Amino acid sequence: MDFITSYINQYGYIVLFLALMLELLALPLPGELLMGYAGVLAFQGHLSWVGSILVAGMGSMVGMTIAYGVGYKLGTPFFDKYGKTLHMGPERIERMSKWFSVHGNKLLIIAYFLPVIRHITGYFSGITRLPFRTYALYAYSGSFLWVTTFITLGKLLGPQWEQFHHSIKKYFIIGMIVAVSLFVAIYIYKKFKVTIKKIAINCLKWIVNVFHTRKRAGLVFIFTALVTLGFILLMIGMTQDFIANEFGDFNKITSLLITALFNKDWNVPMRVFFTLGSRQVLVALIFFTLVWILWKGRDKKIELLSLVAVAGGGELYEESLRRIFHHFSPIRKSLIEHLSYTFPSEQSLMAFVIYGFAVFMLVRHSKRLWVPTLAPIAAILILLLIAISRLYLSIQYPSDIAAGYVFGGVWLGLNVLLLETFRLMKGINL
Repeated sequence: MDFITSYINQYGYIVLFLALMLELLALPLPGELLMGYAGVLAFQGHLSWVGSILVAGMGSMVGMTIAYGVGYKLGTPFFDKYGKTLHMGPERIERMSKWFSVHGNKLLIIAYFLPVIRHITGYFSGITRLPFRTYALYAYSGSFLWVTTFITLGKLLGPQWEQFHHSIKKYFIIGMIVAVSLFVAIYIYKKFKVTIKKIAINCLKWIVNVFHTRKRAGLVFIFTALVTLGFILLMIGMTQDFIANEFGDFNKITSLLITALFNKDWNVPMRVFFTLGSRQVLVALIFFTLVWILWKGRDKKIELLSLVAVAGGGELYEESLRRIFHHFSPIRKSLIEHLSYTFPSEQSLMAFVIYGFAVFMLVRHSKRLWVPTLAPIAAILILLLIAISRLYLSIQYPSDIAAGYVFGGVWLGLNVLLLETFRLMKGINL
């Protein structure tokens, strides 16, 4: 790798252009590392940030264009001749071509972030005869998104890029795998929509028969159960990472990015965002939820008890969690005792729980059509701003905040499930 970086030090844009072009022709070159290093050189003033993005983008565009041309000219005759031997006859190629013409554009955008996948999409697009205009629109857009991401990260992290580039690449791959999984899930749903709906209706009928209530409550129960399961899986993963002491790079990378993105001019707004997660605001939000339940609630006794369990029980829950993690912490206890905030963050956990329950009650009992969409988005934005403000003010570790939100999601989900179970069992007229 040193000899490649020495070439980019010497020849700059030429090496960046050629390396990106050749990598997308499936040559084994470390594209992300080179782009990150170009960002570091931009940080040092040796290269232009905009110029690096333009050159790297043009190189990747040329590579993807050549790959498409090779696939278009040579791919089809090869498969016409040998396809049946490889179980890739003309009929299967035609079906894949139709699928790729409909869904390939989405794959072209995210493929750049996935090693191996990005090396074959150009060839495969040509083989399946994806219209070049469609291919160029999405492939070229994806290439500039890819190069801008890694060159910008290199510029933001500066000399520390080399220390963290493996971790950053890992996080991007995980994120892209999640994106691909969602894409596959959506495709499967669209492909088997009728069958899935029949299965869902049968499950819903079963729930209705069990709980003797209406459809909306059953849907809320199922949705909440799925979201809670997701939080539980995240909680298990974060617990394992905490015990293995694997949050170091995540904390350093996130803190460096926050420092690079927000300068001293953000001091006043960040203090305002920080206030949104303060105890005073959370108490006021609890009071608002209490008034809302008394005004709009359809089973006030159960909902008020749930509010007490969510807020009061949440305090006991987070205190118990922090004591448990103190015991299993890989860091010496003498150091932990000097930290004001520990894993998981008490403030983040309670903010997630109280904001989440308030939004749930607001959506559950509001008849306005825009509330179910805007209220959750507003809550997510507020929680994100609170997290950024705490990082900006160096009050908490990123892993502590993330854990607070995840563990808070588990507590909130379990309480909402319990509330909806009581609602279903009582057969309340919804």
